[in-house]
Amino acid sequence: MRLKKTLPVLVTLVLAGIVSTGTFAQSQTSTQSPVNVTSGAIRSDPSQPKLDVTYGHTELELKYIRKDTASASGCTVRNHEETEEAEVVPGSGYVTVAGVRYDLVQFHFHTPSEHRFSGHAFPLEMHLVHRSADGKLLVIGVPIEAGPKSVVDEVLATLSPECGEPVEVPDIDLNRLVPSTHYTLHYNGSLTTAPFTEGVSWYLTTPLTATSATLARFKAEFPEGNARQVQPLNGRTFSGVPII
Repeated sequence: MRLKKTLPVLVTLVLAGIVSTGTFAQSQTSTQSPVNVTSGAIRSDPSQPKLDVTYGHTELELKYIRKDTASASGCTVRNHEETEEAEVVPGSGYVTVAGVRYDLVQFHFHTPSEHRFSGHAFPLEMHLVHRSADGKLLVIGVPIEAGPKSVVDEVLATLSPECGEPVEVPDIDLNRLVPSTHYTLHYNGSLTTAPFTEGVSWYLTTPLTATSATLARFKAEFPEGNARQVQPLNGRTFSGVPII
């Protein structure tokens, strides 16, 4: 059977609890992101705390994040770490894990998806970036595939130019950014752009959809992509964590 037919089943299985038991030693050297998710690396860990999401409504400011401001050609040349980033109104959304609150600061996009699922890349990936009071980071990674129109289309309806003004996006319900399956895979990793800081808590969800037109528009802005290559797991594993 061809990959495109088996992939939806594979992703569902990988993100719906195909687990094995036992422990796996954690690397003390490198815990970089993104990574490739395989069913064989998923472990059952009932002790993992749930991801409690409390999202509301917010207006957005979509801005182009530049990494080449010192370059004379920066406005026309795409840097692979640049992106479109949506800033939220402070306090409009947060998550809680084991009693620790992480406020949603912004979310941004990568093409193709930075995380892989059994080697497969989705057309787009959204990163919902949260920060705790003491500066720790938690990111929810949402792969995005072609399909019916969604909130992603609303956010990316008009892209912000690299050297232009931000785009104001009308009020959206942040809950629509989280897939209804309410199941994630958790692992410890890093930022995927410089300085690649480790100690980031990652939660990967099942896919959302966006129209082919929206995916093509974002790809046209970053024709060579803006995704980091997959990094070695180095003994890390994934734990299934429900969203409540």
